[in-house]
Amino acid sequence: RCESLVEVHFQLQQQVMAASAELGPELLPRLLERFNEVLSSLVKSSFLVEKQPPQVLKTQTKFQASVRFLLGPQLLKVSPKPYMVRADMVTEKQARELTLSTYSNTLSESTGEIMHNVVALETNPTSGTCCANFKNVLLKKIKRCERKGSESVTEEKCAVLFSTTVTLTPGNLSVHLQVLSLPIVVIVHGNQDNNAKATVLWDNAFSETDRVPFVVAEQVPWEKMCDTLNLKFMAEVQTTKGLLKEHYFFLAQKIFNDNSARFEDFQNRRVSWAQFNKEILPGRGFTFWQWFDGVLDLTKRCLKNYWSDRLISGFISKQYVCKLLSTEPDGTFLLRFSDSEIGGVTIAHVIRGKDGSSQVENIQPFSAKDLSIRSLGDRIRDLGQLRNLYPNIPKDQAFGSHYNKEQTGKD
Repeated sequence: RCESLVEVHFQLQQQVMAASAELGPELLPRLLERFNEVLSSLVKSSFLVEKQPPQVLKTQTKFQASVRFLLGPQLLKVSPKPYMVRADMVTEKQARELTLSTYSNTLSESTGEIMHNVVALETNPTSGTCCANFKNVLLKKIKRCERKGSESVTEEKCAVLFSTTVTLTPGNLSVHLQVLSLPIVVIVHGNQDNNAKATVLWDNAFSETDRVPFVVAEQVPWEKMCDTLNLKFMAEVQTTKGLLKEHYFFLAQKIFNDNSARFEDFQNRRVSWAQFNKEILPGRGFTFWQWFDGVLDLTKRCLKNYWSDRLISGFISKQYVCKLLSTEPDGTFLLRFSDSEIGGVTIAHVIRGKDGSSQVENIQPFSAKDLSIRSLGDRIRDLGQLRNLYPNIPKDQAFGSHYNKEQTGKD
């Protein structure tokens, strides 16, 4: 599309030149200047990031990125030495200034030190592409900027600015090209990864397309948050089985700390960034996102097949489990994600006394480490007190395909 627009541009320019005598000395220069503006604008918008840098970026870690100049093969003058593209770290404030200002369109200083950050812009005749591939870039260090109020470093967004100046044929027009990457959160330690992912997820999910960098809403409709959590869950776990209505209900009760509202009451509520990943959940030592991310990680690593076979209720409260199981026969059980621990799955089962009274017990949650030692299916087979998966599926029928063939002998 860019290439055909450039063709149209040059045809129009030729027609104007052919009619230069009729246009006269006043109109012609104005038209030619306008042609240059239009061409320059088209050329600038055809310089884009083809492969984005990782959005959570750890210092001292190599990463890759590439930019592509769509009009390169068509317009770049064959120069004796290749055009070089440079990558610099910029703060959110710098990104905003670069986007909004018309006059000072170049970067004054980089906010971090990037190694191997200058790469040639190369045209590949066979594929007809013009790219600069950054293969082993390394962010050596980052300069932190002024933060607003209670902002943490994992809420701070930067970006990589890719820039170069090229001379176009015909006409020898010199154009400064620059493009920003998606927002990036820079971390220096692995334990910041979880909070950095929250910032990136919120930004990717809830930012407007044509925004000032990197403005994003502070509150969003709960329904939008449900869609986001569902998409994230399915993508991370790599399953086609998403979250269900009752899961959303439980998650809403958790994030809003409200057990009295009905499902419909949550539909029109808005959820804030603070509720998502700043405020600690009541009686816990972690935020909603930290808890949800732990569930994601556990399910991805150990429970994918169980979840995909719908054997895990998962997002369900302890109180509701008691209500469900209390009227069921002895040995009825279900699986839910732990409320009190990050990344744990627990088994709730019913025990009936001789007098017919029922009691619901929750087994100590299993972590990913536990399940790597012995799988969930085998643990369920081991526990004789478990008989039927709620509502009424014999456990061997439900979990049989997940049992490992038992080794006998020395072990």
